[in-house]
This record gives sequence, C-alpha cells and structure tokens, in this order.
Amino acid sequence: MIAILAPGQGAQTPGMLEPWLELDGVAEQVASFSELAGLDLARLGTTADADEIRDSAVTQPLIVTMGLITASQLRLAGSTVDPHEHRPTTDSNVVLAGHSIGEVTAAAIAGVLTPEQAMSFAARRGAEMAAACAATPTSMVAVVGGDPDEVVAAILAAGLTPANRNGAGQVVAAGAVEAIATLTDNPPPRARVRPLQVAGAFHTSYMASAEQNLRSVAAALEPGDPTRTLLSNADGAVVGDGPSVLDRLVGQVTRPVRWDLCLDTLRTLGVSATIELAPAGTLTGIARRELTGVQLIAVKTPADLESAQRLLDDQAATSSGDPQVAPLATGMS
Repeated sequence: MIAILAPGQGAQTPGMLEPWLELDGVAEQVASFSELAGLDLARLGTTADADEIRDSAVTQPLIVTMGLITASQLRLAGSTVDPHEHRPTTDSNVVLAGHSIGEVTAAAIAGVLTPEQAMSFAARRGAEMAAACAATPTSMVAVVGGDPDEVVAAILAAGLTPANRNGAGQVVAAGAVEAIATLTDNPPPRARVRPLQVAGAFHTSYMASAEQNLRSVAAALEPGDPTRTLLSNADGAVVGDGPSVLDRLVGQVTRPVRWDLCLDTLRTLGVSATIELAPAGTLTGIARRELTGVQLIAVKTPADLESAQRLLDDQAATSSGDPQVAPLATGMS
C-alpha cells in the first residue's frame, strides 16, 4: 500500500507554482481555481514574496491548488472520473492523509469533495482563519526534543494548546503571545523552542469563529463517500462516509492535528511507500524519522513526477484481488 501525503500551511515557498505552469492544462486549471478562490493564484504562486503568501487567506487555497495539480498529474485526483458514476475510481492500494489544510486536498483525492468544492472550501477556510487570527494576537512555536509527556505538560502549564503533535520529537504549541513568550523563556527539559512564521493559533479555541462560519459552508455541500482509504487528523482513524469526513474538516480548525496518530495508522496498515504532493518536503522529513524502511518520494517539482508515477504503476501492476472497503470510524472527536 502507498500513502499519498498532502502537506499543510508552512510548506509554501515563493515561486513554487512556476515550473508547474509549463505542463499541459495546468494554466487552465489554475485559472479555474483562481476564479473559485477569488485570488490570482498564478501570480501568487510565481511572483509573490514570502510575506504575501504567508497570509492564511492566500496560503491555504494556494497549497490545495499545488496538491490537486500534483494529484491530477499522477492521475489520482477527480480527473479519473467515471462519467456515468460521477465519482473517482475505487482504489484499495492507496491511503490518503493530509496535514491540516492538506486534509482538504486528501478529501478531494478520495472523492469526498470535487476539486472545485475543495478549492472553494479552502479559500473560505483560509479567509475565516485569517479573520480569527486578526481578532486576537496569537502565535505558534515548535517544541523539538524532550520527553513527549513532559513537553505536553509544559505546554499546558504555560496556558497553551498542543496544536500539532507531529511525531519525530516535535509538538507545536499555540496560544496567546504572552504565553508563547513564557514557554520560550522556560522550555521543557532537553527541548528547544523554535518560533514559527504563522499568523495565529491554528487548531485551538481561538479559531472558534472560523469553525462556526464554516458550518454554513459545509451545510451547502453534498459530500461523497471516500473511494480510497482516508485518514483523519483528529485521531488517525479511517473515516468511511462523506458526511463524517466533512464534519471533521470543519471541526479540524479548532482541534489539534494528531499527525503522530496518522503515522501510527500508516504503520498498522503496512504502508510500504509514501508520495508527498507538492509543495513537498515537510511530511517526508517527518516520515523519514518515523516510518523506518518505507520508500519516500517528495514531489517538489514536475521532475519528481516520473518516479512517483512509476511507483504508483508498479503498485497497481502487482496488486490483485477485490478492493477492500475502508472500515467506518467509530466516534467523532
């Protein structure tokens, strides 16, 4: 089984879209997404500087754009749709997991959302989270090293939330800037605190207004059930029905990302390889330390597509038997 990983906010770099625009059909795809997002994604992905693409309202649709372009080039996205069924082909040999906004990308590749729905949702999500960030001064820091239990205890003691548990000895703390300063001045034993260039405390109660407003967006959508195994950030569980996926996508903005539990599930499923969609690198770096013996491919530029496609083709050629139905996750978190 191959895991397709979709990165989240923070993976963006200036000019990351430029080489992709040279591929057939991508410029048209980006133009369509730009109209849905109300943004000039072609400009933002080519000539905008790091400060401009750090804005959540920009970053989130831009990252989903990159992921969907990559997936389309690898024939993974809703580009492989049966015109009579209006849904992607079922594939039991692929498991999907996305980090934060990357989970919207994964949901689209799994057939829960169309690419157009995913882009509209991502744009609204980014705008709502940016507005929530502007309401109160908040931030995030990465706590690297130390004993995991001691790290989490120190984060909570400082009045912060362990917003991302990424594995590989990294927990991201989020909350008020004063509390961030307290943790930075008093790091947990054998750990170091590294500032992150983010606009606010994502995946905490500070995003409550964003979650509330996204509920109305989700209510207008009719999600499909996943046609590929899809993991949830909330607890690493496989989620088997579309409404549950959509509910989790909305609730995700105020809930911690448990990427460590997603990694646990990938190990349990016996994943033998991972392909990280563009803008790749961050999740591959974590996987390198967490998934021993697993082949890793990070699709950073179109030059990396060939090796990723070869891996997918080899997997398809060696697989046999009827597709397995992904088990339904029990209990919402």
